[in-house]
Amino acid sequence: MIDGAKPDSTGTGPYRPIKHQLAGLPGQTIYQPADLSALGKRKMPIYVFGNGACTEDAASSRQHLLEIASHGYLVIAPGGIFSGPGVAMKPEDWALHRDKTKSTQLSEAIDWAIAENRRAGSPFKGRIATDKVAVSGYSCGGIQAIKFAGDPRVSTLVIMNSGILDPDVPAQGEMKADKSLLDKVDVPILYVLGGPTDIAYPNGMDDYRHLPHVPAAVINIDVTHEGTYNEPNGGKAAQAVLAWLDWQLRGDELAGRWFVGEDCTLCRDSEWTIDRKNLTLATQPPRRAR
Repeated sequence: MIDGAKPDSTGTGPYRPIKHQLAGLPGQTIYQPADLSALGKRKMPIYVFGNGACTEDAASSRQHLLEIASHGYLVIAPGGIFSGPGVAMKPEDWALHRDKTKSTQLSEAIDWAIAENRRAGSPFKGRIATDKVAVSGYSCGGIQAIKFAGDPRVSTLVIMNSGILDPDVPAQGEMKADKSLLDKVDVPILYVLGGPTDIAYPNGMDDYRHLPHVPAAVINIDVTHEGTYNEPNGGKAAQAVLAWLDWQLRGDELAGRWFVGEDCTLCRDSEWTIDRKNLTLATQPPRRAR
């Protein structure tokens, strides 16, 4: 899951990304364009991400997160920087960091970003699109993300290599979640899975079947549960997620064509399979009444 001393990706976007921590947001790591002035009048949507294994290593999927940030997103993951260049984590130490984060930290990250956008003197003041929020996560972190179903702050959900466990499967800690959560989903939702060899495949596919009421898609690429997080620039999964975010949070119709139509971008890529429901290029329907 960790990728040792591989260099940080520089991203394929127009903004050089950085990762760092701020005293005003303890226990979290921020990924952002290094030069905020380069954004001009463009505002950053928010992408909060639950780490795989619910680890406190917020750099464990850093290639994926740096790629998203390079396209002008404010990205926040719970925890610190415990892997990557300049950080000596032994593979056997990985277990010491897992199961150390909570879904509440993702909520705190959203609240912080909203407050920073208003705070006088903040470098982020006026630069964040606080009404454009995606909550995402990998594996255990994906379960953390699902728990934001029905949250009025959230615009879309991206669940990666994850899905709610069957009721007869024991779950502990952050993995505890009930399928009834899916009834609360009221925004477009994307599942990104690693094909039949992904341990989360049956759970994620079953989640998708429980979502007849919202715009939804499930895409699969045969990469097992490991995903493409640690490939340069986050690999092919990061590109698909970026297209979803650009569509859902920026209204980019070209990005929407990755998912919509018989000749969609993912439809034409033999490495991907896609199933979707209630998806159109038009503005997505409003939230269901709660």
